[in-house]
Amino acid sequence: MANHVLKGSERKPLKGARSLGKADPTERLEVTVLLRHRAADALGDHVKKLMGASGRPAHIKREDFAKQFGAEPADIQEVRKFASSHSLTVVQEDPARRSVVLAGTVAQFNRAFGVDLERFEHEGGTHRGRTGPIHLPDELNGKVEGVFGLDDRPQAKPHFRGQLRGNVQWHTASNSFTPIQVASLYNYPAGTGSGECIGIIELGGGYRPADLKTYFAGLGVPLPKVTAVSVDHGKNQPTGDPNGPDGEVMLDIEVAGAIAPAAHVAVYFAPNTDQGFLDAVTTAVHDTTNKPSVISISWGGPESSWTQQSLTAFDQAFQAAAALGITVCVAAGDGGSSDGATGNNVDFPASDPYVLACGGTSLQASGNSITSETVWNDGAQGGATGGGISTFFPLPPYQEGLSAALTAGGSEQLAKRGVPDVAGDADEDTGYDVRVDGSNTVIGGTSAVAPLWAGLIARINSTNGNPAGYVNPILYPNQADFNDITQGNNGTFAAATGWDACTGMGSPNGTKIAAALTGAAAKHKK
Repeated sequence: MANHVLKGSERKPLKGARSLGKADPTERLEVTVLLRHRAADALGDHVKKLMGASGRPAHIKREDFAKQFGAEPADIQEVRKFASSHSLTVVQEDPARRSVVLAGTVAQFNRAFGVDLERFEHEGGTHRGRTGPIHLPDELNGKVEGVFGLDDRPQAKPHFRGQLRGNVQWHTASNSFTPIQVASLYNYPAGTGSGECIGIIELGGGYRPADLKTYFAGLGVPLPKVTAVSVDHGKNQPTGDPNGPDGEVMLDIEVAGAIAPAAHVAVYFAPNTDQGFLDAVTTAVHDTTNKPSVISISWGGPESSWTQQSLTAFDQAFQAAAALGITVCVAAGDGGSSDGATGNNVDFPASDPYVLACGGTSLQASGNSITSETVWNDGAQGGATGGGISTFFPLPPYQEGLSAALTAGGSEQLAKRGVPDVAGDADEDTGYDVRVDGSNTVIGGTSAVAPLWAGLIARINSTNGNPAGYVNPILYPNQADFNDITQGNNGTFAAATGWDACTGMGSPNGTKIAAALTGAAAKHKK
């Protein structure tokens, strides 16, 4: 009997959603069951040591991670027995990802997990959903840490800006840049990313190889190897609508690929649900075929829109990435200090302390020199860099003693994780020349900043022959390696000397960043 509440699994309806009645009991779905870590305490100790800037432990190899910290075989067997007792089918087991995927009908899952699935209508369409918590039987209580896929509401938004406001035409910037020009303005070190793999997470849309061929030929750089990886039946499916997710996919590939053209770009396509998003991240982190050393994520949503089980599960995935020596770069959002919700909000997964949260600036240049750089904020009807203070994640050691300057004056001492860590050009008026669905255009948004940083990390990793890994504890003591942004605000928070909740430590001086990471990378040989 499923009589134990799964902690943190409580769901509330989307704002403005209304129930259309019970979900079709014969509808088939797949659900991911997330199991506890083996040797969780040892993994926790390992990751805590990575928080320090010196004396950090060596990175763990992917092959060893599954043996040391993957799911217990006995726990997987319990899920198999549970599935059999409810006539559910086991369709996938992955000990490294600690996941077991089950297939069955709505009626079977209702009984198995003590839920009552319904159909809901919301502003963006309809979805299958639930309210309240998930329940577990005695034999799974304490062994299962999350159940994902019962609810298939859209979870995240892409963080790119490319439209004329109120119109479907593409925006044309007066002062746009190619990714190569931005890298030059930020003094990126020479390099091509040879031997590295950049993982990119996408929750919709797709790319057209012909567009990539045309784009990179126009830049005069080699066409990168791009591979689509299917997660939870997600696929490379261009919509033909450049205002849709295709813009996100092409921006990510073109920015990262232009900066690191010799790197292999692996694009993980998954459905836009909490299940799809999590499974894409864990697939990339534990991918023993493509082995990305850096992952770029340009999707997210306000922390308040996530369940606690999701926040915790993603955090565990990012801790695993840190232990494996993978750098995760995440866009901080385009909704300013509110993140498009009520009050102050930070965007997740950028707010996780194990990722490099990437905020946005407005960049002006003359020739090969930056003439000004301020916080990206296009006003109430435009976009603005995300940033602020988490309500969920504790203050990481590398941010101790920092304060967030307030637009109204004064500052707020950080009591929890501050966002972002770093920044880069994101203003659509000073955006990136890209190609989407057969058209050349200009796109901005913090979506561009995550692959911009991922490309830098790929160059550094390639040159060093070692992965930089979890870079936050290394970068914070080296704030002189950044272009400090001291003008502008994102709503509640203002730019200030040093770290601030708009642009973090600032935009990169790539050569100095490379020097700071080189010493650390030498201690983490593969």
